[in-house]
Amino acid sequence: MSTTDTDTGTGRTKGPAAAKRHIGVSADGELGEAGSQLSTAPVDTAVPGSFGGSRAPGALGWLTWTGREVVGWARWFWRQLTSMRVALILLFLLSLGAIPGSLIPQSGTDAQKVADFKDAHSILGPVYDKLGLFHVYSSVWFSAIYILLFVSLIGCIVPRTWQFVGQLRGRPPGAPKRLNRLPAYATWRTGAEPEQVREAALKILKQRRFRAHIEKDAVAAEKGYLRETGNLLFHIALIVMLVAFAWGQLFKSEGNKLIVEGDGFSNTISQYDDFKSGNLFSTDDLTPFSFNLKKFTGTYERTGPNKGTPRTYQAAITYSIGAYGKEKKTTVKVNEPLRIGDSKVYLTAHGYAPVVTVRDGKGNVVYHDAVPMLPLDPNVTSQGAIKVMDGYKNAQGTTEQLGFSAFFVPTFAGAGKGDMFSQFPALDFPVLALSGFHGSLGVDAGIPQNVYQLDTSKMKQFKDAKGNIVKARLLPGETMKLPNGAGSITFDKGIKEWANFQVTQQPGSDWALIGAFTAIFGLAGSLFIQRRRVWVRAATGADGVTVVEMAGLGRSESAKLPEELGDLAALVHDQAPTKPDTDEAAVETDPDAEPSVPAAEGAEK
Repeated sequence: MSTTDTDTGTGRTKGPAAAKRHIGVSADGELGEAGSQLSTAPVDTAVPGSFGGSRAPGALGWLTWTGREVVGWARWFWRQLTSMRVALILLFLLSLGAIPGSLIPQSGTDAQKVADFKDAHSILGPVYDKLGLFHVYSSVWFSAIYILLFVSLIGCIVPRTWQFVGQLRGRPPGAPKRLNRLPAYATWRTGAEPEQVREAALKILKQRRFRAHIEKDAVAAEKGYLRETGNLLFHIALIVMLVAFAWGQLFKSEGNKLIVEGDGFSNTISQYDDFKSGNLFSTDDLTPFSFNLKKFTGTYERTGPNKGTPRTYQAAITYSIGAYGKEKKTTVKVNEPLRIGDSKVYLTAHGYAPVVTVRDGKGNVVYHDAVPMLPLDPNVTSQGAIKVMDGYKNAQGTTEQLGFSAFFVPTFAGAGKGDMFSQFPALDFPVLALSGFHGSLGVDAGIPQNVYQLDTSKMKQFKDAKGNIVKARLLPGETMKLPNGAGSITFDKGIKEWANFQVTQQPGSDWALIGAFTAIFGLAGSLFIQRRRVWVRAATGADGVTVVEMAGLGRSESAKLPEELGDLAALVHDQAPTKPDTDEAAVETDPDAEPSVPAAEGAEK
C-alpha cells in the first residue's frame, strides 16, 4: 500500500501517519470482510500459558485438563511445523546438511576414498562415521529433515489450496462503510445518475481484467489472484522436486564399462566393471539392450595454446533393444548420450589398448589380445598390466603364469633420465615399455585384483645372465625376448582404442526438471504480482448530486496501488465528469479562447 495518496475532492493529501491509521482500520473491525482473505497465509498465534484452562478437582478433572493440554500443544506444534517460517528453516537446514556430502568422501560414491580418509584421519574418521557424514544422504538426521520438510509443505499447502479455491468460487467482498479510511482514495461529485456510474465502473473494471460485481450502492472488484496461485505453485513444485529426488535416489542405477573397439556390452549387472544402485532398485528394472563399439574417433588441436585439446571425441556404435531388436547405428558424443528407454549411455573416457602377442619357449602363442591402458595425464601417458594366466610353460616344462608391467605413450617424447611420457594424445609415435615377471599372479586365491596392476608378491622378475632386469621399449612390430628360453612378447602393429561408457538410469529426473521450472515461475508470480481490491461507490448526496468514491486496498504497501486507482478514476471520470458547484462565481473569459476541460479529480499520475 502507498503511504501517500490524494483526496482530490477535498484537496487533501494523506501522509504516512494517515496511511498507517488506514492500514490499521481492519484491527478495529471497520473494514470487516472487505479487508480479509487477501492472502491464504494462516494467522500466526502466540503460545498461551496453558491449553488446558482451569482444572476441575479430582482425578476426572486432572484427566480432562491433561487431555486438553496434550491436544492443545499437539495442535500448536502442528501449526508451527506447517508454517512457512518453519518450512524455510527446514529447507535451509536441508541445503546446509548437503554440504558435507560434497566435501567429505561418500561410501556410496567411492568407498576407497572413504577408507583412505579414515586411514589418514584417525580422530576425525570415527567421529564422521558416528555422525553419518560418510553417507550423508542416507543418514538418519538428513532423512529426518527431508521428511519433516515434506510433511511441512504438505500441511501448509493443502489447507491453503482449499481456502484459495473457496476464494476463487466466491465474489469480491462488498465495500466498507468508510472508503476514505483506505490507503488509496479518490472522490468527486458528478451530474450522472448513480446507476450509470456503477455500470460504467463495472465495465471499466472488467476491461482491466478485474473480477467485479455490483453489490448494493458500490462496485466491488478484485485482481491479482495469480499471486497466490504462484505461491501455491511454488510450494507444490517443491514437493514434486522432493518426491522426484527421493524416487530417483531409491530406484537409480549407475554403472561403468570399458569397451575396446570391436567388443560389445549387454545391459546386465555381470557385464559392468563397477555398478551401484538405490535401495529399492531391482535387476528387473534394467532396460534390456546391447551395443558394440565399432570405432572411436579422436582428433586434437595441433598448435596454439589449446594444443592437445580434443576437437572430435565420439564413438560409433551399433545397438539393439531387447533380445531380438533390430540393429541400429548411432554416434555417442560427450554430452550427447544414447537414450534407450529410461537409460542413458554416456561417453566418459578414452584410451589406448596395444595389441600384444606372448609366445612360450617353443613359439606357441599363449596370449594374444588388446590390453587397455589407464591414462595418467591429458596426453594419454598410460600404464597397465598384461597377465598370462593359462597355457604357459617355462623352458623346464613347469606351468607358470606371466605378468608384464606395461607403460604406453602414444607420442614418445624421446629418451631421458626419468620416466618416459607422451607429448601429444594422438598416435604419432607410439612406444610400449615392458618388464616381465613369472610365477603366480595370485588370481587363484579368489581375491579381486586391479586389472591395471600386478601383484608381484609371488613372482620373480626376469633377469639376464648378468643379473640385470630384462626390460625394453618396443615400437609397433618389435619383440622382446625373455631370457633362458622363457619365450617372447611382441608389440603388434595394430593398436586399438577403447572408450568408457557410463550407463545411468534415474527415474524422476524429468519430473524434477519440471518442478524446478514451475518453482521459478511460481516464485516470480508471487513476488511481482500484487493482489488488490477496488471499490467504486456512487450514491446521491444530501443536495441531490451524485457523489463518487473510489478506494483501493492491497495485501501490502505498494506505490502502484494509488497509481492504478488514479488511472481507474480517470477512466470513470470520463464517463461521469465532475459537476461544477452551482454557487460558483462567474468568471470573465475571453470569447475567442477555447473552453477549458476540467481534469479528472482523484486521478493520481
